[in-house]
Amino acid sequence: MTEIQKTLRDSAAMRWTALLLLALAMFCSYIFMDILSPIKDLMLTERGWDSTAFGTVQGSETFLNVFVFFLIFAGIILDKMGVRFTALLSGVVMLAGALVKYYAVSAAFIGSGLETWFTEHLNHIPVFEQLGVSPFYSGMPASAKMAALGFMVFGCGVEMAGITVSRGIVKWFKGRELALAMGSEMALARLGVATCMIFSPFFAKFGGVIDVSRSVAFGVVLLCIALMMFIVYFFMDRKLDAQTGEAEEGDDPFKVSDIGKILSSLGFWLVALLCVLYYSAIFPFQKYAVNMLQCNLTFTEVPSDSFWASNSVTIVQYIIMLVVAATAFMLNFMKSKKMKLTMLVISVTALIVYCYMGYMRQSAESIFAVFPLLAVGITPILGNYVDRKGKAASMLVLGSLLLIACHLTFAFILPLFKGNAVGGVVVAYLTILILGSSFSLVPASLWPSVPKLVDAKIIGSAYALIFWIQNIGLWLFPLLIGKVLDKTNPGVTDPTQLNYTAPLIMLACLGAAALVIGLILKVVDRKKGLGLELPNIQQ
Repeated sequence: MTEIQKTLRDSAAMRWTALLLLALAMFCSYIFMDILSPIKDLMLTERGWDSTAFGTVQGSETFLNVFVFFLIFAGIILDKMGVRFTALLSGVVMLAGALVKYYAVSAAFIGSGLETWFTEHLNHIPVFEQLGVSPFYSGMPASAKMAALGFMVFGCGVEMAGITVSRGIVKWFKGRELALAMGSEMALARLGVATCMIFSPFFAKFGGVIDVSRSVAFGVVLLCIALMMFIVYFFMDRKLDAQTGEAEEGDDPFKVSDIGKILSSLGFWLVALLCVLYYSAIFPFQKYAVNMLQCNLTFTEVPSDSFWASNSVTIVQYIIMLVVAATAFMLNFMKSKKMKLTMLVISVTALIVYCYMGYMRQSAESIFAVFPLLAVGITPILGNYVDRKGKAASMLVLGSLLLIACHLTFAFILPLFKGNAVGGVVVAYLTILILGSSFSLVPASLWPSVPKLVDAKIIGSAYALIFWIQNIGLWLFPLLIGKVLDKTNPGVTDPTQLNYTAPLIMLACLGAAALVIGLILKVVDRKKGLGLELPNIQQ
């Protein structure tokens, strides 16, 4: 007699459909998060943003989360109001901030009364300026100031969405394939990075006329889609609660004292510190990676009448990228060895074709777009391993080692190939792929470990606190990279001739610190029995 499935959560199809909705929403938000990263050089030539202005805008995404403690409030809202309300709220906030940023970089802003106002104001921010953490400064372009303001609002929404999605996945997958689900969500979401790298320059240069606002408009449209995904998830989640009898607002309401319980956990602090160090070496780097490649690789101009310079090649390359991602992801769920081998051959072949096309296009953004592709294939593998075998803390140590190696390669080995058109691109591709695989170790091992450290009732606040600590690094390091670049490249006006050695060493040091924390975490886990090395699936 077959067992009757009682709720949506008991159905694998429904669980994974809910995950797909959340992952697609984050996919869209990841695209907007880095929408200006591949066109840093254009922001200098078209809007007059130097590296400091660019870094200040990129770091502003997390300003309100860090200094106004919005993420802490978001965690309380999540624990108090539930997943579906907070998901909708985050979607609306993201879209509102994106619209402000779009207007800031659009032609309509130039010469407007708002441009005059931003030029004359927000040059000196009391207290924040004295502390050296002001999101604005005297001489900052008006468009950069308003873009930073919009990005702050977007940042509140996207980080709220991040903790909400994590909480939602725990709700649907706890006691099941939790690490696999979280790894799969992040694998799909990070395809947004590749999508952004390919299509942001495509829209900015479309038709031979440069307009950076078209790239941002592309991101705004996708955030509208993200909001739709959250709306559909809202109804699925409500039906689940109706079936289980659970309420969005818990019977045991959130209390401020619950935060003390989280902060008293040594395991929580080690995970949070590892998170901020690791992510600070990745996300800020993404915002400068394309420009770093432009400065360290030798490109030749592709003839304007060539296929490699056409709009068609962008679409073809993106389709090939999707083939790589889809086949690598499907490989994780195939039962037949023959089908597994077939998917592997297709994926590897498509990846080689993709890399060849990136080389032929002589495009730094196209080369860096390979960043998440290996992660798409191995993140579910790692997540499945953690679910069934454990070893989450060990994976975090391995990820830190790979992180250090990649940043040092970018700093010292890649510049040696300057002038070697083929060798430089090969080194860049290999290092970027390894860095992406290193990045995949975190969602597969770190995020599923949080429910082992805190009570289920306050897990939303626990994720919020980790995200808040993480956001300190995500605010600080884009700004620091920009300032270090300007300081170490005095008088350099060509954005493709900057020396990135100092910022890359700084990021490698973050990886070294993460390695130390990871080793300490392994020791604490063994002594205190936190269960980080144990499997997630309950037998």
